[in-house]
Amino acid sequence: MNGAESLVHSLLANGVEVCFTNPGTSEMHFVAALDHIPGMRSILALQEAVATGAADGYYRMARKPASTLLHLGPGLANGVSNLHNAKKAGSGVVNIVGEHASGHIALDAPLTADIEGIARPVSHWVRTSGSAAAVGRDAAEAVQAAMTAPGQIATLILPSDTAWDAGGSPAAALEAPAPAPFDETMLAQASAALDGPETLLLLGGTALTEENLETAGRIAAKTGCMLLSEWSNARLERGAGRVAIGRVPYPIDMALKVLEPFKRIVLIGARAPIGFFAYPGKPAILTREGAEIVTLADAGADLGAALSSLCTALAASDTPPAHVARHDLPDAPSGTIDLEKLAACIARAIPQDGIVVDESVTTGRAFSPATMGTARHTWLNNCGGSIGYCLPAAIGAAIACPDRRVMALTGDGSAMYTVQALWTMARENLDITTLVFANRSYKILRGELTNVGVGNPGPRAIDMLSLDRPALDWVQMSHSMGVDAVRVTTCEDLEAALQDGRTRKGPSLIEVVL
Repeated sequence: MNGAESLVHSLLANGVEVCFTNPGTSEMHFVAALDHIPGMRSILALQEAVATGAADGYYRMARKPASTLLHLGPGLANGVSNLHNAKKAGSGVVNIVGEHASGHIALDAPLTADIEGIARPVSHWVRTSGSAAAVGRDAAEAVQAAMTAPGQIATLILPSDTAWDAGGSPAAALEAPAPAPFDETMLAQASAALDGPETLLLLGGTALTEENLETAGRIAAKTGCMLLSEWSNARLERGAGRVAIGRVPYPIDMALKVLEPFKRIVLIGARAPIGFFAYPGKPAILTREGAEIVTLADAGADLGAALSSLCTALAASDTPPAHVARHDLPDAPSGTIDLEKLAACIARAIPQDGIVVDESVTTGRAFSPATMGTARHTWLNNCGGSIGYCLPAAIGAAIACPDRRVMALTGDGSAMYTVQALWTMARENLDITTLVFANRSYKILRGELTNVGVGNPGPRAIDMLSLDRPALDWVQMSHSMGVDAVRVTTCEDLEAALQDGRTRKGPSLIEVVL
């Protein structure tokens, strides 16, 4: 058995069953091993950020890591942006990165790079295997590292001779680490802090499961505290019958207004709110001056135990939960599409147990309240802010949950970063409906010009934020990669296209002209 074969056997033994791949010469022995060892689903991506973003989406829905297969330092570098997003989301990913053979590195061939140096900023665990005999053990330890709560990025670098040399030995499954205990010394302080509408329970990470939200709803009903989540959430369970939770707004002024009433804030799986960026004359810390912040559990802790213990301490276990969303769909809008009507159309189209992958940025700020009472669904946000996350993450979610329909919401500027994802959707015949909001600009940056104090931008500044001259044709691009597509300008056409997307097998794209 060679090292590459021991790698595949070890990954499978440790529960890794999917590989999002964009291989090169140094990875050919792994490719050959995948060909004759059954059990690993290999999914080709035409750009590495598609592979890494898909691994992020897969972990969020499967609650276990997939692997990526990347070619040397440049291949890893191409995938770094979505590894950054995955790291911020607490997603577990196992990167397998090929390297030149050990004796070839000293020759400084054109593709030689500091792979470990590229990996470290977006990885919690990095290792270069030293021999074929070590590969299986290293792979098992990489999976174990990726499973460390809430999920970690593990990057295993394999010199090509460790893949082709004989002497590989598969490693058995290693036990996944248990989540860290929450800070029980803070339980009494957290219990005392939650008392009335001037107090806030701020949640993030796995505190946003359906079960944990119900517990939070009991705490809110008992204490009168408010519930919010962070602005960006790796996974949030929503819809009628579930405890509804608002998000801390993205815009600084709105966030300051929302958070101003709260004198005391208890954090479970969330960080104290800060601004996404610094702005002239505006605070970076979004809570009111003097607010008491109590951290009961950080994202890597056992958040279910923290919420359950807090609920027990407050004698709220038998209290019916507050803020349960009632089934409430907007009326069908008509006429030209605007942001409010767009939100209504999306709310009406979310299927039962659907998965919504959201990178809508400016367009999507009205989506959350409009979709609160829809069919039960899961909502995924971009947690790292590096654009180009949505389409790849939708692939991963669809692979993890083939029985659930995925809706991908993205702006035209964001989607262009990883447009190659459409090809993989078609190749794998994934049930994904993609909405591209075509406002022909980096609309978020238009607003940011004002936020940083540029009150009257000139034509050259505006031109750098525009996506016209020429305008992007999403229907043609989508068709060229095998995905059926339609362009809509009215609510009636959008509703018809969404209905078609819900019922068809395989992917579709809707270009929504705004």
